[in-house]
Amino acid sequence: MIAFLNWLDGVLWGLPLIVLMVATGLYFTVRSGFFQFRYFGRIWKHTIGTVFSGKRQNLSNREGMLSPFEAIATAIGGTVGFGNIAGVATAVAAGGPGAIFWMWMTAALGMILKQVEVTLGLYYRKHKENGDTYGGPTYYMELGLGEKRGWGKLWLIPGVIFAIGIFSTFFVTSSTLTAAQVVSGALHLGDLHIGSLTIEGIILVGAVLAVITFFITSGGTKGVASIFSRLVPIMSVVYVLMGIVMILVNLPAVPGAFASIFTNAFTGTAAVGGFAGCAVSQMVRVGMARAVYSNEAGWGTSPMIHSSAKTEHPVEQGLWGSFEVFFDTFVICTITALAVILSGTWTDGTNGGTLALSAFAQGFGQAGSYLLALVMVVFTVTTSGGWFTYYLAILEHIGNDDAGWKKLLMKVFYACRALPGLLWTIYLVKTNNQGFIWTVVDITSAVPTFINVAVILILSGDYFRLLKDYKARYLHIGEVDANTHLFYEEESEHTTL
Repeated sequence: MIAFLNWLDGVLWGLPLIVLMVATGLYFTVRSGFFQFRYFGRIWKHTIGTVFSGKRQNLSNREGMLSPFEAIATAIGGTVGFGNIAGVATAVAAGGPGAIFWMWMTAALGMILKQVEVTLGLYYRKHKENGDTYGGPTYYMELGLGEKRGWGKLWLIPGVIFAIGIFSTFFVTSSTLTAAQVVSGALHLGDLHIGSLTIEGIILVGAVLAVITFFITSGGTKGVASIFSRLVPIMSVVYVLMGIVMILVNLPAVPGAFASIFTNAFTGTAAVGGFAGCAVSQMVRVGMARAVYSNEAGWGTSPMIHSSAKTEHPVEQGLWGSFEVFFDTFVICTITALAVILSGTWTDGTNGGTLALSAFAQGFGQAGSYLLALVMVVFTVTTSGGWFTYYLAILEHIGNDDAGWKKLLMKVFYACRALPGLLWTIYLVKTNNQGFIWTVVDITSAVPTFINVAVILILSGDYFRLLKDYKARYLHIGEVDANTHLFYEEESEHTTL
């Protein structure tokens, strides 16, 4: 079974998907006039810059459930966590320092991919009867492919495959296990004996995380966004400060760490210590796979929460998508990568969260272990909460609001929303099959990514039309076309009239 999964992982993250992502990223980059690079200052100013300046738009009259900041906080909560810490550590352990270079390159193109999918998510979003707004890949597949481009019911083929790919992560998730490993390792938790019953420390921590996740998500999308808008910035700052201190402590070795990232990216990494060596092709595959799992650019997840944001223009919210990828990969992932490389522990055969823990423990001592454990707990809960909103967006798209079977499905989902992470943790601990975690992770991310990237390529005309309008309205490049509709619902209503 494990041999088959490894083979499937190699096929899914093989040449076809890599070529599709790179070609699509380059297409949007070039045709947009290298927007994510030329207008990076604007991206910064009109996203996180509005938080620091306090100059926020009055969006009280705009439709949507969340403020732009609540949307990005929830999206970052869903992306920053397991993939940024354990995922990056694993990328270095499996592909060497050079894998980080390919993570950066993937993120550079991912900034425009995320902007495109978020923009399309806003454009094709739907309003529910109670006024709530939902969107995402399944919505722009139905409306963009099914209605606008005349696919009819054929949109269901990519839509169902995408939804199954996304929901596979609900049943097979490893963030809880990784956090439990880090926490139990930092606190030196052994087995807990209750009478004749013995509970492993990792499973006990997993159960506590499941309970926390259950309560965090009890308020639905609005409740999650409200909590995350306060929690995510604090923990992100804590982790960034930890990374800065780690870098300053090892400042003389930092140039060498960066040099190894660039040189190994094109030469491969020779075997050393417990590291078996890695060819350039393997390095590229590992770097790209971990980048997508970390920043989720092209995966189609973030548009599901960004589509609920109040915004004046779809591209304006798309800027938050570009910032999300930048912050996730070039800031958070780089901090983890440098910590692991500077510690030198990546060559001893250690992997995942345990490797990240040992790296920070070496830099900060026991205090570093405690801090990383706290960060992992919060990031695991926010990851679970962020993905909860993604699953909810897909479920909201199924059937009519008054369908009895849909209401039953939603009740079951709400009741079981925190269980899969715990059950998967128990299974992996009891069977000692933790070695193939990342194989499963890669498979569950490859399928929806392939579908989503192909779809946004087909719908590229909608994005470029909206980008042209955005440039005319806000950058004074060209003239505003009064016939341009910013949301598909407005366009379809106008067509009907």
